[in-house]
Amino acid sequence: MALLALSPLFPPLASAAPAPAPPAKVHAVVLGAVRKVPYTPPDAAPLPGKPDKPADPIALKVRPLTIDGRQKEWTTGDAHDVTDRSFTIRRALRLNDQLPGDTAPRWSWQPGPWLLVDRTTGHITALRLPDFDPEVSDAVWFRDYAAYCGTAPTARGGLFAIVAQLGARRAVVQKQIGKWPQPTPPAPVCKTAQWQRMPLRVTLQPTGGDPVTFDVVGAASLIEEGDTPDDN
Repeated sequence: MALLALSPLFPPLASAAPAPAPPAKVHAVVLGAVRKVPYTPPDAAPLPGKPDKPADPIALKVRPLTIDGRQKEWTTGDAHDVTDRSFTIRRALRLNDQLPGDTAPRWSWQPGPWLLVDRTTGHITALRLPDFDPEVSDAVWFRDYAAYCGTAPTARGGLFAIVAQLGARRAVVQKQIGKWPQPTPPAPVCKTAQWQRMPLRVTLQPTGGDPVTFDVVGAASLIEEGDTPDDN
């Protein structure tokens, strides 16, 4: 019985095992130590007898947000875990307060807008909450909702009760509860929002006004968490 020789032109077929996927990069998302910086609220009264000189600043607590050892933002206030992999936190801004005629630089710390941070991808998203006013609004988070008083200094100006949901294009709740701007707005403009789990509802109250309670419909989360790591 003759043995067939294999031609070198047709080598034996090898098993085409897929190459192992590279391991996903693990991002280190860290909120650093608290640091106190001077902060002058925009509505702070000037010093007595010195109308051109602002009131003495108060302390604003800020923390650096670092990703993979690199500082990305300054933040202020507490973080809120939306899911097991993402959280929201408020950004702290250093604004250039130098007038055209000033000879020396002048920087002012201010609380800014909110950020959504993904611990898995290391991605930071700036949130554009409807009618959010950094000088007035104090967002209180529950799940992926934020409740606060917002302002609309436009043709439809007023003080609004707002409930925003991450991923939604429009506010879940948006109802006028007062006038804006006000000649001498109280501080704070609204009391802290109060959430209730079952049924899902929230109460907002302008300072000196009546509380208003809203049922929040559409409790399913709309937040989208991507799977593509951010290597930048």
